Amino acid sequence: MQIDLTQKEFRRLLDLVYIGNWILNSTRGDDRFQDYDDLESKLFGLCRGNGMKALVQDWNGISVPSKAYTEGGIHEAIACYEDTVFYEILAEELSRRDMDYAEITDENYGEIMDRMNRYMDEFQLSGVDKLVLED
Repeated sequence: MQIDLTQKEFRRLLDLVYIGNWILNSTRGDDRFQDYDDLESKLFGLCRGNGMKALVQDWNGISVPSKAYTEGGIHEAIACYEDTVFYEILAEELSRRDMDYAEITDENYGEIMDRMNRYMDEFQLSGVDKLVLED
């Protein structure tokens, strides 16, 4: 298989691969999906012959994203995604709790969305600063 990409498209592909592999493997410890690590390594290895040597380094003989790459803003994008997902899941779970974990139906969909939007508005203003757990 051959894929023709511009340098800019290849750079974007590296970001997608890195982010995807981060989501799949960053929490897995020793039980990583090796085939995704291998593909990431293969693609980052191509940086050397395509004018992007600064994005790759060797680690134990394996091509990996360089420190310059990993510290260049990609983790800020991942953190933004993680924050959004965290708050959306939290808003949904709190809304479902408020509704006694009722199954979501056409009839109560509007109510759960209203509750979620109120939680999201609060999270946008205060983060989790106003959340309190009570016994």
